[in-house]
Amino acid sequence: MHSDALFARTPPVRLFFLAALPGAVSMLASALYGIIDGVFVGRFLGSTAFAAVNLAMPFVVINFSLADLIGVGASVPIAIALGRGQHREANNLFTCASLLIVGTGILIGGALFFIAPWLIRFMGAEGEFARMAVEYLRVYAICSPLTTIVFAVDNFLRICGYIRGSMVVNILMSVSSAVLEFLFLGVFGWGVWGAATATCLGMILCALLAFIPFFRGKALLHFCGPRFSLGMIRQIVSCGSPNFLNNIAGRITSILMNLILVRAGGEDAVSVYGILMYVEGFIQPLLYGMCDSLQPAVGYNWGAGRFSRVRAIERCCFVASGVLSLLSAGVIASFPGEIVRLFVAGGTGEMIAMAVGALRLFSLTYLTRWFSFATQSYMLAVEKPVSASTISVSTALIFPVLLILLLWPLGLTGIWLNFASTSLLAAALSAVILVRLRGELGRPDQPA
Repeated sequence: MHSDALFARTPPVRLFFLAALPGAVSMLASALYGIIDGVFVGRFLGSTAFAAVNLAMPFVVINFSLADLIGVGASVPIAIALGRGQHREANNLFTCASLLIVGTGILIGGALFFIAPWLIRFMGAEGEFARMAVEYLRVYAICSPLTTIVFAVDNFLRICGYIRGSMVVNILMSVSSAVLEFLFLGVFGWGVWGAATATCLGMILCALLAFIPFFRGKALLHFCGPRFSLGMIRQIVSCGSPNFLNNIAGRITSILMNLILVRAGGEDAVSVYGILMYVEGFIQPLLYGMCDSLQPAVGYNWGAGRFSRVRAIERCCFVASGVLSLLSAGVIASFPGEIVRLFVAGGTGEMIAMAVGALRLFSLTYLTRWFSFATQSYMLAVEKPVSASTISVSTALIFPVLLILLLWPLGLTGIWLNFASTSLLAAALSAVILVRLRGELGRPDQPA
């Protein structure tokens, strides 16, 4: 379906099902693979490998977040430019963003490979625990130039109306990575580097497949002779900064948490935190998939001056996010033991009891998490990067660090309560931002 027909004329509720549900299914596939990855590592390689992967993961995500900065940062102005009929500008943004992501992957991947041992030692890991973490991190660093672009091209496909194609690519990436990981770990008996290699190969395969419509010139966006400018780079960084800052701030918080957990509870505490992150890694992509899939439609209509349609689309996003979040809270609170045993079937009784208690507290997070998530996505789609960045940095870094200090007397219980408390504060902040921008966001449509 052509972008104008899809974004500008399809009724908002139908548009939600056409765009957001495939996006959620795509992210569901990714989330399921994230869980399978944790299960395979924990069961085939043991608890030390599971802890090592979780220790290295924040640095892996930081590497991907730089590509996400460019990909998301370009996607918003591309959608708005298309809504205004500025196709040449949109093509230039698309071309320059693709080149910037590959170049960034080379530079950051190279740096990460060489400093990996120092980073892991800084975290307090030693011996086999440290060796596995370095091994895992270095595979992602080597593959960085070819893997980091996969999330950006997903956005480009959806902007061009290839919503089902985007879904198929994401499902294929998850399935191929899972099959390869089972083969590498369960059949060949490879080490923790095999888990990272499986994921990277799945990403590379799907990135190449996703670019086929662009290489063949069949998509709405086309490669052109790149025209870089300081203003364009500033625009990309401005629009991509909320997601980037959220990723970076979140990883800084994870690193800080792991520093505390290694010293306060050792490998068991790091493993429990890893279980919470895997659960979050299942739910958050679903929220992201729904909200992010609607961003091209919101940006397109914002650029075309159809503000009432923007509000109608966002209402669908808020309602769906709330329903998903509340259901997630109920499931986590009802089945904490089953979730723990999924990852650490051979864990000690003390460790399993710690994880069950942590999950019950963690479930409270999703009573309010949906509101700040949907608000941040809304602000990003309508070019309010300062508001979106304020929510993202507060949620990922400022509130968690502040709460570490306030909840410190509670020990590890304070760490597990941190998530729900942060979510509540973020929801309050989002409500304040929406009230302050109510006049601008509620303006009447421009004449066609």
